[in-house]
Amino acid sequence: MESSLPWSWYFDPEILRLEQDAIFRRSWQYVGHLGQVAEAGSFFAGRAGDVPVVVTRAADGELRAFLNVCRHRGSVIVEGEGKRASLQCPYHAWTYGLDGSLRAAPRSDETAPREELGLVPLRVAEWGPFVFVNPEADGPSLEETVGELWSALPVDGLAFHHRVEYALESNWKVACENYLECYHCAVAHPGFSAVIDVSEDEYLLERHQWHMSQYAHVKAAAYSPGEPPGSPETPSTGPLTRTGDSVAGEFHFVWPNLKVNVYPGRPNLSIGPVWPEGPERSLGFLDYFFAPDEDESWIRDLLELDDQVGREDTALVERVQRGVRSGVLTEGRLLGESEQLIAHFDDLVREALAQRAS
Repeated sequence: MESSLPWSWYFDPEILRLEQDAIFRRSWQYVGHLGQVAEAGSFFAGRAGDVPVVVTRAADGELRAFLNVCRHRGSVIVEGEGKRASLQCPYHAWTYGLDGSLRAAPRSDETAPREELGLVPLRVAEWGPFVFVNPEADGPSLEETVGELWSALPVDGLAFHHRVEYALESNWKVACENYLECYHCAVAHPGFSAVIDVSEDEYLLERHQWHMSQYAHVKAAAYSPGEPPGSPETPSTGPLTRTGDSVAGEFHFVWPNLKVNVYPGRPNLSIGPVWPEGPERSLGFLDYFFAPDEDESWIRDLLELDDQVGREDTALVERVQRGVRSGVLTEGRLLGESEQLIAHFDDLVREALAQRAS
């Protein structure tokens, strides 16, 4: 068995400070979708770890991202999303164009170098309908980070449906590690494991440099013998359907904190990050996408299952947090096969902190 990360890393404020600098300010972060900036003059605010960002589409149609911080006194400039001709800081009314240029600074010296006081630009990239921002100027492209998922993930033809936000009383790494294994599913997710085959032989894991994937099938036992999968005569398994012997569901994690879920059945996808809000508190959201004309009753059934799994996972990670922060034990153990993705994630955390320290 491999050792886990030191358990002190899950509640030490100094470790979190290092992670913000070494990981979140140097990686691609999902911030929203293209529907939020479909038209010229639109914008939306987001965050990359603890870095406030704003994504805009100016009159020239170009997609841009900036540090959402006023160059005057450091106030966050905008929140939410919408359409406007400029971005005005609510503190002293410094005003910026959607191209990032400083347009007005009341009472300032007219000779002030406004060209040097525009919003700080950040790297921005699109993956299908998804928008990512990276505070670091250099490093791998988004396509390099996503790897094989760039072309393999079924993102075409999906439309944004809604966003769900959540909070966890746990360290962000506990939440990520919980997502990276289904060893707990048979015990902790009875509704999920009643229809998804979570056995070691059928629930497949794949490890890549910057992303980790889990693949699953709907249980054949959930269907009547002799009936073709997905037929009207098939007994109900909720919203999930079996597609022969092919992979029916996929759950991907993109370093350092992005979850991408595709449930079995009709076209669907949810995507979202989890960030540290403090050493022992995390925030996150999931954006849900479905076919534009999808039946709302099917969506409702799928969301009921997903919400149930989410509630169960919240209870799990918060129990883990209470355990690891007790300070009596120094580390845990990881099973080589079932928890191999956690081991890879932990290695990436160690490497990021070690590189920053050197």
